[in-house]
Amino acid sequence: MTIELFGYIGSALVVISMLMSSVIKLRVINTIGSCISATYALIIHSYPLVLMNVCLIIINIYNLTKLLKSNQSYDLTSVKYDDSFLEYFLNYYKDDIQNFFPEAAAKLPLVDTAYIVCCDANPAGLLLGRMTKEDTLEIFIDYATPTYRDCSVGSFLYLRLAELGLGKMVYAGESENHRPYLQKMGFVNENGTYVKHLS
Repeated sequence: MTIELFGYIGSALVVISMLMSSVIKLRVINTIGSCISATYALIIHSYPLVLMNVCLIIINIYNLTKLLKSNQSYDLTSVKYDDSFLEYFLNYYKDDIQNFFPEAAAKLPLVDTAYIVCCDANPAGLLLGRMTKEDTLEIFIDYATPTYRDCSVGSFLYLRLAELGLGKMVYAGESENHRPYLQKMGFVNENGTYVKHLS
């Protein structure tokens, strides 16, 4: 029974991985599940199942390596708020953006700064805000598409903005869903406003 439980855990992780919106999380969880399933298959001497899981592990590691290397191919593009592609981006991810930035719609008319991050020409992230001082940006939307939701977009974005002369970013929204990302990326809560110094 204990051995069978081991097999169930491996299978469950493989299934759960398919529910992940982030490709990197999918690959990592799938690899763990495949390792457990391969071990289970070895224990019960099911060698075709071992072979299948080993192949999955190799495929996952190969794709993870490609995904992690893709960070080097990010590009940052400044766009106007009335840009047609930006409008398409906002409409396409409208529900997901609303989930992380429920107050953003009311602030969109105030936007004077907009950037799109692309990876191999694919849109990966979006930053909308307004400059409140010469080197300070108030963030309205700092969004990464589900495929690239591993903080790599933010790491690239903040580094490039610092190179462009931006000194500080502030986020005053109330989103509970966005707060863990802010903390992970080094924003500090200062009286209810999250602040990140880039220089």
